[in-house]
Amino acid sequence: MAENDPNPASTDPADSQNGESPIGIPAREVAGHPTSAIPLPEHGLATLDRPMSELVSVPAADVISGAATVLIRASAERLGLEPAEEPDLDLDQARVLITALAGLLAASRDQLGEAGEALIAGLRTLQNAFREASARPDAAGEGPGENLLS
Repeated sequence: MAENDPNPASTDPADSQNGESPIGIPAREVAGHPTSAIPLPEHGLATLDRPMSELVSVPAADVISGAATVLIRASAERLGLEPAEEPDLDLDQARVLITALAGLLAASRDQLGEAGEALIAGLRTLQNAFREASARPDAAGEGPGENLLS
């Protein structure tokens, strides 16, 4: 294999005679791979930045809150609520994300404590924004996730 080969994972069967599979080398282990120099953006969700093995020591409520925060931000982006140059509305995707958020909060409401109330308030804000952005708003109680969290 050439030193500057952009595809170090060869599919040549002769390369795997030593018993090792040449397929599936993680990009982070390939020197000079384009993604090895791309820094991840700082988004303030340190819990989700940890390797999965470290999440064992994080309280479940913190992991759930982090996941809910991701859903809130993604929903807000789909509703055009995030500061951006030009809002890009996608109500179909926003509906899915808001419903997922409502389901997560409904299933974990009792374990979230005070953080749960803030997350539910965020959900309500998204549900109201969804209703306002819709050309034909859903009937009361039939919007995204409204039937999951009362």
